[in-house]
Amino acid sequence: MSDQSPGQNPNQAQAPKFDPQAPNQNRPKLRKIRGFPFPVQTPDGKQQVLLGLADAQQISEKIVVTQPAFQAVLPLMDGSRDVDQIVAEVGRGLQRPILEQLVAQLDDAGLIEGPVHQRLLAEMRANFDKSDYLPPGSTAQVADALVMQELGKDATDKQKAEHGPAKLREMLDKWIDAALKDAQNPAFDTLPRAIVAPHLDYPRGWYNYAQVYGRMRVVDRPDRVVILGTNHFGESTGVCGCDKGFASPLGVCKADEELIGRVRARLGEQGDALFANRYDHENEHSIELHIPWVQHVFGTDESGAYPKVFAALVHDPVVNNGQSYDGRGVDLDTFVEALKAAIGEVGGTTLIVSSADLSHVGPAFGDQQTLAGEDGPGAEFRAKTASHDREMLQTFAEKRYEDLVGSMAWQQNPTRWCSIGNMVAAARVADPERIELLNYAAAMDPQGTTFVSSAAMAMF
Repeated sequence: MSDQSPGQNPNQAQAPKFDPQAPNQNRPKLRKIRGFPFPVQTPDGKQQVLLGLADAQQISEKIVVTQPAFQAVLPLMDGSRDVDQIVAEVGRGLQRPILEQLVAQLDDAGLIEGPVHQRLLAEMRANFDKSDYLPPGSTAQVADALVMQELGKDATDKQKAEHGPAKLREMLDKWIDAALKDAQNPAFDTLPRAIVAPHLDYPRGWYNYAQVYGRMRVVDRPDRVVILGTNHFGESTGVCGCDKGFASPLGVCKADEELIGRVRARLGEQGDALFANRYDHENEHSIELHIPWVQHVFGTDESGAYPKVFAALVHDPVVNNGQSYDGRGVDLDTFVEALKAAIGEVGGTTLIVSSADLSHVGPAFGDQQTLAGEDGPGAEFRAKTASHDREMLQTFAEKRYEDLVGSMAWQQNPTRWCSIGNMVAAARVADPERIELLNYAAAMDPQGTTFVSSAAMAMF
């Protein structure tokens, strides 16, 4: 490993220096990170794929790029070994100066425990607490892109703010019209008790969003919307509630403070635990992506307000049979009981949204089999995944929630469904008489490295 270059930070002009006096650098403890291929062009014009490292919790925006050989080093950065011990354990020609440079880069990016990470975390939490609602992230990017599509890439921030909402509404209507143009029943007769829709980005998921939200344009407006999402990046080991509202380019859905208060009261001693990791919502997309649909379809009341919202991220019940991962967080059963009782106490009409994606398969998720091709192994793998999805969706539609969780646990969730928790929670709180599958779909990239499926469902 002696000929391998240390890490590089594309966002840093000058590489940071290793500080031998810094305890966190001498005994580095890697935070939750994600690795990804980072293609670069060498001076001789050839293509080389390096290893990119980023913050899995999205607290830091910086990335570090290093040689793939350092994958053998990263697991040893668990805080139990100092730099010399890591060098000795890895061997293979690794030299201390090379490791020092990588550690310095990781620390500068906030990817190891230490003062930099603590500062970034404190800044994120302070920004979170400044407002009564979370500002738009990915939905603002969608609106900005639509404006630039029409006005050009040099569109100003003022133009984006002025034209973005109308362009986004226009696009939602186009998607609804396209999704429902051949539907036998393009509208629900009544407001569902709950729905299942994706949290995929709009280019890949719009069809299933539109399948279910489009059918609610003519139903009675709910008094509130409870959105249950998936915790992709956060620290919570159980259900994680949010005590804020949510904004999109279309405006703000205020937090349903009465419902939040009653849920907290119902949880008793665990009320604080539900919101202890509320900062997990800061960079979570599975709630925000539903906000424009809710606002566009249901509109405002006489006071000009959109429906109030309460959001929570639900952990995976397959891991520990519904209990929190460490036994200290809010478990699924306790949350379901508290939320169901609280909804009954506040009265009015409530729409529950299960923000759910299903299978995640392909080389990008660790599978060896490529998915590309009209026939052959790739097509067989896709068909097998879709067949398993439909079998599990049928179990869910038959309201056999325990069987769904048990089956996924027994099979070790082979296709990596990521939203079993919020689907089961939504259904149990809604307690529907029937569940209808409106559409099933999957999206795959052209190279066949990722295949992600989703469904549109309604519960009455």
